[in-house]
Amino acid sequence: MQIFDPRSIAVQSAHFIGGRVVPDTALLNVLRPSDGQVHAGLPLADASTVDAAVQNAWQAWRHTDWARRAPRERARVLRRWADLIEAEGERLAQLEAVCSTRPVRDAAAWDVPFTAEGLRFFSEYADKLGGEVAATRHDHLGLVVAEPYGVVGAITPWNFPLVMVSWKVGAALAAGNAVVLKPSEMTPFSVIRLAELAIEAGVPAGIFNIVQGDGRTTGDALTRHPLISKMTFTGSTRTGAAIMASCALQGPKPVTLELGGKSPQLVFDDVPDVDRVAGIVARAITGNAGQVCVAGSRLIVQRGVAEALIDGIAQRFGALKPGATWDGQATLPPIISAQQAARMLDIVERARDAGAQLRCGGGLFDGGPGGAYFQPTLIEGVTADNPAVQEEIFGPVLTVQTFDTEEEGLALAAHEHYGLAAGVHTADIGRAMRAMRGLSAGTVWINRYGRSDDFVIPTGGYHQSGIGKDLGRQAVEANLRFKSVLMDFAATHQ
Repeated sequence: MQIFDPRSIAVQSAHFIGGRVVPDTALLNVLRPSDGQVHAGLPLADASTVDAAVQNAWQAWRHTDWARRAPRERARVLRRWADLIEAEGERLAQLEAVCSTRPVRDAAAWDVPFTAEGLRFFSEYADKLGGEVAATRHDHLGLVVAEPYGVVGAITPWNFPLVMVSWKVGAALAAGNAVVLKPSEMTPFSVIRLAELAIEAGVPAGIFNIVQGDGRTTGDALTRHPLISKMTFTGSTRTGAAIMASCALQGPKPVTLELGGKSPQLVFDDVPDVDRVAGIVARAITGNAGQVCVAGSRLIVQRGVAEALIDGIAQRFGALKPGATWDGQATLPPIISAQQAARMLDIVERARDAGAQLRCGGGLFDGGPGGAYFQPTLIEGVTADNPAVQEEIFGPVLTVQTFDTEEEGLALAAHEHYGLAAGVHTADIGRAMRAMRGLSAGTVWINRYGRSDDFVIPTGGYHQSGIGKDLGRQAVEANLRFKSVLMDFAATHQ
């Protein structure tokens, strides 16, 4: 059942600077992952274009009243923006789906509402984080004053383009900053419409600019620009490290980084409903075809329930139907690119060479509409040094390790490099709390897996999974710098 015709979706292949669409020469091809066809061309912003966008944002931040505007007025603008986004839900969902891995049904039911509600959440903090009065001696007055940085640079990934705007741009604007955003060159189109709606909602021209292009040229120029006072990025650990190094050399300037993960799902044998847990575990690795930073890619299961749980997961894997993002009956979307699918195949093959066994999957689906569709894959017999355990696969590939004791399970759940998220499934609250304390991860879900619409709960990783937090109060605070003020009453008294 085709919900929309991808060929009918017109897109803006342009930058967005100073409140308007800025056409430029198309140098990159943007493919539809669902069928592998070129949908449109995309400009490649060089250093001069990035400079123009940043300079425009800097002038807008200095000369409009955005940073000085009454915080509740900024909040009203963000809420109007959210309302406009919801009103265009169908169009935005199609713009999101056509060149991404997000099924249009999911984009309409989750991505668009999540984006709008995220903006509303951050709007509520606009007048809540103004600083504090410090405890000082009686004839002094100490203040800690919160101020925006100025122009924030943001680089967002391809897996959730709309949602990332609420995370990165919403928090920065609520704090009074301007933003220059570089979306992924694989999924660049839906955010242009968001920027147009921001202007319609009352965001001053130049406060939210977009430059299109790749990481090597456009992203690097944005990161290095001297008027960018803070960077925020979601993506791979390797790219995050390069951004951090660039910011240190060209600044220094602060960074917020949400990076890679190899998140464990730790299942104990006291779970009351193994079938329910099988559904949670399966969804946590097959949602968006596993192309999620927090995907639960390592199953660590106590031996007493291992076989029943694995059978339940395998059955759910087998019931998934691959199909285009515009196919209303498909339940497994494509991999973002043929190159990424080839990388996944290589990791699975190396895992087998290292002694692992395939329970199911392991390759691409035959036929289909032309994109790369990866079979949901269960890999057993892995050790901690197996490539499938060590490397972030970013696809629907789940490794399985079994344990006997609680201590052994926690040891297996630890990872040498990553600490983004983890799941714990148990009926014992004491065990759940011990596991929560023992897991070195930025987010721990207990008897569930995955984010909810509780925006107040921050997200971010430990170790090589990142620095700082998105969502929550902490995301807004990360877009503020704090000035200390001390007044001496005695010195001013005559």
